[in-house]
Amino acid sequence: MERLIDQIALPEGLRDLKLAQLEQVAHELREELISSVSESGGHFASSLGAAEISVALHAVFDTPQDKLVWDVGHQGYIHKMLTGRRALLSTIRKKDGISGFMRRDESSYDTFGAGHAGTSISAAVGMCVALAQKDAARHVIAIIGDGSITAGMALEALNHAGALKLKNLIVVLNDNEMSISENVGAMSWLFSRAITCKPSNYLRSGFKALHRRGYVPELLYKAIDRVEELTQSFMVGPAMLFESFGFRYIGPVDGHNIGDLITALEHARTQDVPVLIHARTKKGKGYEPAEADPIKWHGVTPFDIDAGKFSIASSVKAKAPTYTSVFANTLISLANNNDAIVAITAAMPSGTGLDLFKKSHPDKFFDVGICEQHAVTFAAGLACEGKRPVCAIYSTFLQRAFDQVIHDVCIQNLPVVFAIDRAGMVGNDGETHQGLYDISFLRSLPNMTILSPKDEAEFQSMLASAIAHPGPIAIRYPRGEGIGAPLNEIPQPLPIGRAEVLRHGKDLLLIAFGPLVQQTLHVAEQLCQLHGISTTVINARSLKPLDQELLGKEMIKYHLIATVEDHARAGGFGSAVAEFALDNGIILEKFLRFGAEDFYTAHASQSEQQALHGYAPQQMVATLVAALRSQKISKTANG
Repeated sequence: MERLIDQIALPEGLRDLKLAQLEQVAHELREELISSVSESGGHFASSLGAAEISVALHAVFDTPQDKLVWDVGHQGYIHKMLTGRRALLSTIRKKDGISGFMRRDESSYDTFGAGHAGTSISAAVGMCVALAQKDAARHVIAIIGDGSITAGMALEALNHAGALKLKNLIVVLNDNEMSISENVGAMSWLFSRAITCKPSNYLRSGFKALHRRGYVPELLYKAIDRVEELTQSFMVGPAMLFESFGFRYIGPVDGHNIGDLITALEHARTQDVPVLIHARTKKGKGYEPAEADPIKWHGVTPFDIDAGKFSIASSVKAKAPTYTSVFANTLISLANNNDAIVAITAAMPSGTGLDLFKKSHPDKFFDVGICEQHAVTFAAGLACEGKRPVCAIYSTFLQRAFDQVIHDVCIQNLPVVFAIDRAGMVGNDGETHQGLYDISFLRSLPNMTILSPKDEAEFQSMLASAIAHPGPIAIRYPRGEGIGAPLNEIPQPLPIGRAEVLRHGKDLLLIAFGPLVQQTLHVAEQLCQLHGISTTVINARSLKPLDQELLGKEMIKYHLIATVEDHARAGGFGSAVAEFALDNGIILEKFLRFGAEDFYTAHASQSEQQALHGYAPQQMVATLVAALRSQKISKTANG
């Protein structure tokens, strides 16, 4: 059979197709997506579940003049394939390839950048207001998951949209009962209630059957349709919720039935108020292993399609545990002997390792949903009553709770532990997920302590120290594996604010913070072996407070000093060291800061991203050798 998708270059090719042909297109796109991602890896189960929604949206609306605003982007791969990027799908999330998320500079069909959950409705509301003044006939459609809609920002946007009575706004709620992991909270129960409400479902199916058979005139059907919506308002949780926001509620509809989706979308765009279409889908639809375990298949490495197993290269047992697993297992061990410890995640139990903690300590585990602000203030409340809350939040998501960190934790000097996973370069997720800014926004806060370990064993000790610390404390650690350092069965706390000298030399001083200490030791060894340069290496351990005694003693010995960090140079660790020197009258003859420069970092491997910013090991060696040579030349010329 000839493939229809080969005849469709852009979405306008969908608009003259019949229903059976649109269904064929969705099937072909899903099959091609499975084939492509099995080789390249990427976000998977969410996009499989959104295939029919993607096709229906582009078939009904005149995109990109009508605006599709995708929330997060995990569900957007089929959208990318429909909008001129099929041939590029194999490059997704790779250096110089297409992004795994929405990017305005990648396609005119990507109307708003999407990486963090809960932003789509707010952006869509803004677009609607602007379009009303220049092209009121255009629609803006926000596509948001049932996990994302629990975010406070999404509810704020619904509230505003209803007040504005935006008749060109449609929200498609892609309800698959999942975010990355299983959904939590009262709203997830509310959505599931809609499916089990027999009176509403009976009324809906009866009205539509009568209309299809010609027993109900069109005018009367529209009146009955409105009665149906009013009936839902009293009988079904979601309808009552969204009608109270000022939205017309349509649904639930089968999100894998293109005919039902098109009917709902066509009906929605004739309304004179904002509309929410509640579409029920299955995450991983069309690939049995992903349907059976959508959490495992949310984001994937290459896999064997027929076997439903990840390829050998990606399934080989790691030589060393990941920092995430070390965090989880150490916290479990500490909680075994400390009833005050509680663990909090914002919809990322598997990503942070707290799914393991939940199994061991279900009564000490809390998943608050995609609500980082609430997570931090919830932790503050727990701390007020004697608990030792540990907030495990990715660096990129902790940004969303900055006000709460200041106002609710630091000002009150409450003992909340921030376990900052994915700190530093994160690799293929790209610009929206880099953990490069947490030092800058945390180190200015009074009462805050900031640590970062050189390896897994030191991480264990820092976690034990953090639990015992009487105020706010953050430990930042990277994505990926450790170095295989021997782990401690019972972690022993480290003194906070004490650095260590790992290597002694006479030619230059390198001060490193966090896991890049290992890379710095490698650089020092290369300088010695290849260039005869003798290097001192300090593991800072603590950024706030700095070990002023050790740094003050060591920094005065060297004409060349460099700091190394996996973070933005602006306001980062190197800036803190430079400020310390300035404040204490230490003259920095030559001072270099290795870290991320002042631009956003696109998707690539972590090593490629470090090279992009000039602190891959070989680049550091070359830069340091050149700096020493220039110093010698300068001294000779001046001598």
